[in-house]
Amino acid sequence: MQAFLKGPSSISSKPPSAKEKGAAGAAGSSGEGKRLKPIPWVEKYRPKNVDEVAFQDEVVAVLKKSLEGADLPNLLFYGPPGTGKTSTILAAARELYGPELLRQRVLELNASDERGIQVIREKVKAFAQLTASGSRSDGKICPPFKIVILDEADSMTSAAQAALRRTMEKESKTTRFCLICNYISRIIEPLTSRCSKFRFKPLSDKIQQQRLLDVSEKEHVKISSEAVSYLVKVSEGDLRKAITFLQSATRLMGGKEITEKTVTEIAGVIPKETIDELLSVCQSGSFEKLETLAKNLINEGYAVAQVVNQLHDAVVESEDFSDKQKSVIAEKLGEVDKCLADGADEYLQLMSLCALVMQQLTQN
Repeated sequence: MQAFLKGPSSISSKPPSAKEKGAAGAAGSSGEGKRLKPIPWVEKYRPKNVDEVAFQDEVVAVLKKSLEGADLPNLLFYGPPGTGKTSTILAAARELYGPELLRQRVLELNASDERGIQVIREKVKAFAQLTASGSRSDGKICPPFKIVILDEADSMTSAAQAALRRTMEKESKTTRFCLICNYISRIIEPLTSRCSKFRFKPLSDKIQQQRLLDVSEKEHVKISSEAVSYLVKVSEGDLRKAITFLQSATRLMGGKEITEKTVTEIAGVIPKETIDELLSVCQSGSFEKLETLAKNLINEGYAVAQVVNQLHDAVVESEDFSDKQKSVIAEKLGEVDKCLADGADEYLQLMSLCALVMQQLTQN
């Protein structure tokens, strides 16, 4: 029984011979050493240096100057997700310190880490007080300061942010701070005034398409040009989301060409035909048909928040509505979006929205 529980290795009591040991060792070293670890494409194609950062010209220009030997100010990066904020500062730190000193010179804290007032007072303060030498093993000049990266700084409490401002001033000789956030309005005024602010813009369609085509080429992915354009549209300036969708679509298709339909399935986007059908049912004035369609939408697993977003675009671009009707529907879309964010019932909110659209369309 004991032998059975321990597994097959304990059944044979005879020790392996030296020949067997050598063969096993060789097989293990050659097989495991050569096998590459699978890495998500987002990490695999993350910029390794500042020059590889796409579209954010002002930030790249400032960081290049600091890499050439000029001093680096305290930085505040803000903008939508997936535009390269964290990647940019990590690429700059990698170039400044090299791979060996990176861990000693850079302290990165994310929103998932404990970042209350106590951590700022203890961990960050202790790291900031350490002095840094200006030498690297490869002979390149190394700046005599360290970098503290506070990612998602807008989720820090006001007390923790207030504790940080004194440390920022006091340790300015040895430490530079880089705050990264999505909403600059959530950072307290004393911190924003101590930093050079850089807004990261959503990436342009052209830049995104170029990056996606580069990744597709390197990974030998077959993708139609319509699918690339649709990927860019769906990801709304978020390159990280676009690359993740591309990888998911590649795994789904298993070597076949990725089409626009594949991207629609992966991204959870509602097909245009379904939105058009919803509007035509609203125009028909039949509440029974509307009820059936709404139930079908929910049962098929579509998110009502996604319906709201796509319906907004459809209504704004449509010529069937007057400006007054558009404004009434847009106001209702805002209300429904807020209710959904607060956790309201999806079916009721969808019915409420569609009933108002029907009322506006049948008034004519």
